[in-house]
Amino acid sequence: MFERFTKDARAVVTGAVEQAERGGAQAVDAEHMLLALLDKEGGRASFALAALGGGRWLESVRDALGEARRRGGLSQAEADALAGLGIDVGEIVARVEEVHGVGAMSGDRAKGGGKGARSRHRPFGRDAKDVLVRALRVATSRRDRHIGDEHILLALTSRPGVPAEVLADHGVTYETVTRVLYGGGEAKAG
Repeated sequence: MFERFTKDARAVVTGAVEQAERGGAQAVDAEHMLLALLDKEGGRASFALAALGGGRWLESVRDALGEARRRGGLSQAEADALAGLGIDVGEIVARVEEVHGVGAMSGDRAKGGGKGARSRHRPFGRDAKDVLVRALRVATSRRDRHIGDEHILLALTSRPGVPAEVLADHGVTYETVTRVLYGGGEAKAG
């Protein structure tokens, strides 16, 4: 599959690994892929994000991803659902961080710490793999012969989870990205 990736898409995948390493994460996840897309300039995905007002809200997206990570990866919708059951996720996070330190629920601490943990290989988590498979499906459904960074962005918007929720909160959905890139809306792939 990776032989079909464009230079921009490969840069996003490499950037996602770098994001995971920088954060000390055990594995590369979908949030790392979104962060790498936000950092990538000059590709079709960055064009779409800019056209949707990305210059105004990029930092807000980064902050929202950080807050979700502090909640142990729970989306705001999941936290709201738990609140409906009487479970205050914010209070739980505060108590855990009081005892174990800020970011204790993020899962970003490499076991054993130190420099050796930072340089070890980061596998792709299930959600990151799903994004890549969905990117392939998006490209295939469009009859594109390559998988570009735009397909990764579309894949991120087409699956449930924190990246899609955070992007949607900023007006970036599968439909809006499709409209910017291709001039019309169509059914979701995957």
